Amino acid sequence: MKMAKDDSDILMRLYEVIDSRKTDDADTSYTAQLFNQGTNRIAQKLGEEAIEAVIAVINNDRRSTISESADLIYHMLVAWADAGIHPGDVFAELGDREGISGLTVKRARNT
Repeated sequence: MKMAKDDSDILMRLYEVIDSRKTDDADTSYTAQLFNQGTNRIAQKLGEEAIEAVIAVINNDRRSTISESADLIYHMLVAWADAGIHPGDVFAELGDREGISGLTVKRARNT
């Protein structure tokens, strides 16, 4: 798939928009509604989107997997903003894990 030259920045741009909506009018912004409803609702929506993505994968439905993945990523970014986590924090963690076996990472968590 061909990516536009600015596609790699989409997560950062989306996060900044999401973060800026924390104080917006909940009557005009779905994101502001989520922030108004609180952490439990944000977590619930994140879980719902994760399940929908899993179902799409199990059904081998490419289009739905793409769509549900986008929904999941959006809701994950809302959860990060709610928790005060910047995408750079997560990217740094991924960078720290780069080149390390996933099995090694899992073992380190269990000790």
